[in-house]
Amino acid sequence: MVKFLKPGKAVILLQGRFAGRKAVIVRVFEEGTRDRPYGHCLVAGLAKYPKKVIRKDSAKKTAKKSRVKCFIKLVNFTHIMPTRYTLDVDFKDVASGGPDALSTRDKKVAACKAAKARLEERFKTGKNRWFFTKLRF
Repeated sequence: MVKFLKPGKAVILLQGRFAGRKAVIVRVFEEGTRDRPYGHCLVAGLAKYPKKVIRKDSAKKTAKKSRVKCFIKLVNFTHIMPTRYTLDVDFKDVASGGPDALSTRDKKVAACKAAKARLEERFKTGKNRWFFTKLRF
């Protein structure tokens, strides 16, 4: 079977608190781990999307509207829907510990802050615009 769930692939979460949110695969665990004996992956996604920025806004208002809120989560393969999009964002330091990055509260918060910085920077460059818009249906 072809493995198409690779790091950098944009996915949509289907279950749980962040259902309908877009995320990026950070690390894949095909065979599972001892704690989770099924295929799953570590994803970093957008809990809050950036607001629409218009030209007449002040610099302060634009900076506030450009903020995003992130989440990091281990998700079962059956609870994600892969898309055709990829993001070439480097999440190496976010996934440095693997699932241990989520073991304690402060490690998870630090990983979220790192992911937030990367995603905000990507949004400000104007690349991957589809990823930073809410799903409308």
